[in-house]
Amino acid sequence: MTISREDVLRVAELAHLELTPEEIELYRGQLDEILAYVGKLEKLDVANVEPMAQVLFAAPGEDHPELRDDTVVPCDIADAVLAQAPDAAKPFFRVPRVIER
Repeated sequence: MTISREDVLRVAELAHLELTPEEIELYRGQLDEILAYVGKLEKLDVANVEPMAQVLFAAPGEDHPELRDDTVVPCDIADAVLAQAPDAAKPFFRVPRVIER
């Protein structure tokens, strides 16, 4: 699949980005490379590959110290964070409307 200049301009419009002609061509090439790689991945036969729940494989009895236990910890910083915001309405941050099109 080839990304056209118009495709890049449409994505930029949706993201509210103003791109220079050089950036348009740069991103068009980069998106082409990404889609070409995804095309290669789509050709792989993964019918016999089991889905993974973790990216690290641990044999039974083996631990990974880089993984922490999933424990609930109280987090009581919302008031302090919202107090720093220029415009907050608890429990939310108020931001300018960006979807006008």
